[in-house]
Amino acid sequence: MFEYTKQVLTKVSFDRVLFRKELKKALKWLRSDERKMLLVWCLTTFGHRYGDIINEVFKRFGHL
Repeated sequence: MFEYTKQVLTKVSFDRVLFRKELKKALKWLRSDERKMLLVWCLTTFGHRYGDIINEVFKRFGHL
């Protein structure tokens, strides 16, 4: 599921609204260890562009 989530986020990364929506959805599906890996991957891959969204969503779900 983690790899699938990375693919989806990459495909929707052109749109802030879709990126936020898919990130929220992913946090509901993934296991705790996968969420941690997703946070690192998101910040590394999209932090320069969507750092605010990533931080907001992960804080909201209690993972920051």
